[in-house]
Amino acid sequence: MLSPGGGRPLFGGAMSARVPPGARDVSDLREVPDHQEAFAHGHTDQSLVVELLELQAHVADRDAARYHFEDLAGSNEARGGGPGTPAAAAALLPRSELALVQCSSAWVLSGAQCVSKFNEEARNEVAVHLGLFRLPQFSTDVLVTFNDPVRISPASSSASGPSGPSGPQSAEPWTVHDFHRLLHSLTLHDPGLFG
Repeated sequence: MLSPGGGRPLFGGAMSARVPPGARDVSDLREVPDHQEAFAHGHTDQSLVVELLELQAHVADRDAARYHFEDLAGSNEARGGGPGTPAAAAALLPRSELALVQCSSAWVLSGAQCVSKFNEEARNEVAVHLGLFRLPQFSTDVLVTFNDPVRISPASSSASGPSGPSGPQSAEPWTVHDFHRLLHSLTLHDPGLFG
């Protein structure tokens, strides 16, 4: 289903974004917290997550993406080169190119994390692409994460390939371009989402 702007409705239609082809709503497979929208690729281990988080007002805008990257690495119990290794400093996204005009700033950051799936012992190397939209007027940080596995451990449940029903989903892996299209199309339709 598409919203009037052509994107997929998120959070009951309060937001929308252009989600890549083959995206399966994870809430159809398992419970997802109310503050998240999660999508899995139908044929790869890739995933996209849009989260509404409490604004980290104590963190400067230019440092906020790294803060969330490191927080995510801690939540994922990432191992390897520190809690997670950002590849470079966060880059500012020009607001003039964004549909989410309510944000005070938007940032992107990419890095790698070595994480396990379902608390397995095996660890997979995952490229993590993170987009952060700061909305201080709503006390919210909107975090968009694209998890793109680079190396799957042979001992991981992911090594056997994706499970679940196959169907019309695209078998083509998502790209960083797909991720950026989602970031640029993210739109707020109802500020009541933030309470």
